[in-house]
Amino acid sequence: MSQEIERKFLVTDDSYRCLARAKSRIEQGYICSARGKTVRVRIRDNKGYLTIKGPSNAAGTSRYEWEQEIPLADAEELMKLCEPGRIEKYRYLADYAGHVFEVDEFHGENEGLVIAEVELCSETESVELPAFIGKEVTGQIRYYNSFLMKQPYTTWKDGGEKTDDTSCELIEKGVKTIR
Repeated sequence: MSQEIERKFLVTDDSYRCLARAKSRIEQGYICSARGKTVRVRIRDNKGYLTIKGPSNAAGTSRYEWEQEIPLADAEELMKLCEPGRIEKYRYLADYAGHVFEVDEFHGENEGLVIAEVELCSETESVELPAFIGKEVTGQIRYYNSFLMKQPYTTWKDGGEKTDDTSCELIEKGVKTIR
């Protein structure tokens, strides 16, 4: 089992598409989504995965994760056992300044939400952020997929923080650095 260390951000525009080296379609459900602990079934580009995640640390940046590829037929059968609700999204992999940003465009009940995650080697690692990165939402439960399955983005009374569409020229805007 490995420890996943990541930070999560809202996305302000679609310039990540210009940086993307890959795009995948993802559908996932949760067999169990008790607060802080999840058992997830995922189908990504016709491959199945089973993932178990432990609770996050106090900052919400790290948690234990175990993931195993499983036969697609098994994943499809396990999806039938999942709690109500599904996550549907497209994931873009965008390389930037030595890091890979996983940008998820949500669809279905979570239409309009776009979130970027970046995995780190340590909680103190510095990362340079591309221009499309907005507000940090690391550790905010409402942005966890297991929460979005139960309380979809389209049902939020405050409407969340919607993203704006812009062109690829925004890549030239500059960058931010966090530690």
